[in-house]
Amino acid sequence: MAKTNGLNKARKFLVTGATGFVGGALVTELLRCEINLVATVRQRKSGLPENIKQEVVEDFSEYTDWARVLSDIDVVIHTAARVHIMDDRQIDPILEYRKVNVEGTLNIAKKAVQAGVKRFVFISSIKVNGEMTNEIQSFKPDDSFIPDDPYGLSKYEAEKGLLSLAEETELEVVIIRPPLVYGPGVKANFSSMMNWINKGIPLPFGAIHNQRSLVALDNLVSFIVLCSDREKSPQAINQVFLISDGEDVSTSELLRKVAKALGKKSMLLPIPVSLMKYMAKMIGKEDVASRLFGSLQVDSSKARNLLGWKPVITMDEQLKKMGL
Repeated sequence: MAKTNGLNKARKFLVTGATGFVGGALVTELLRCEINLVATVRQRKSGLPENIKQEVVEDFSEYTDWARVLSDIDVVIHTAARVHIMDDRQIDPILEYRKVNVEGTLNIAKKAVQAGVKRFVFISSIKVNGEMTNEIQSFKPDDSFIPDDPYGLSKYEAEKGLLSLAEETELEVVIIRPPLVYGPGVKANFSSMMNWINKGIPLPFGAIHNQRSLVALDNLVSFIVLCSDREKSPQAINQVFLISDGEDVSTSELLRKVAKALGKKSMLLPIPVSLMKYMAKMIGKEDVASRLFGSLQVDSSKARNLLGWKPVITMDEQLKKMGL
């Protein structure tokens, strides 16, 4: 990724979730921009660059010495979260999500206000908008919707709390809702999909005509960096952004692109979607089927028009980086 100009090394940023998928790539890019970085970690990590100050934080509760952690910090970028878990076994999942994603987020933000932090960039989720779109309308930042998914609801509640805090204080809040993020180091379903294709396993996904928005890791990181630069993005204050590559694809098209990036021949069987949905229902995998066969499109024009952001990498280029 090209170096982002405009960020001053005299500034000091705090990144939560610095060892995660998005946080790790973000840290790498911020270091290229010569930003002084502080990272919160559960335990000291040898894998982080030596020029990053590590602050051991067991959780995001009020019992952490946030006055010390946030000392001289200008911008907080909060990527840490309790992520969406398929088949969550918790008795009451929403309580666990709220503990980390709502209470933890708002606690850090309130402590940031007390410490004089200028901007708080919150990485939310497209699940705040919902699970699927139709063929007529894409998700937009100002959609009025209250999710019932525990993870999505916790992100929604955190967003509302942050925007209320911004109204009451001088803290600048920026909220970013990415859809599926892919890039080097991706895990979960995307990683499984790449493994299937790499092994040459025939897949019954050759006749899916949905449309899905994704965001390349490099594109998401570049947008987070822009939103963290108070001089370059004054219009971002207290705004919500949806972000994507701007090149929506069907599940079948995505699988073919992945195969090409891996140097493999795609083996996609044209099984009717109706039959696969029926089979998924029979085995209790309707949620998985909805992600494979349903559409989810986001309108990221606000990021482009208001902030002048442009993708730094194409889908094919990002997939190629993953296949190396």
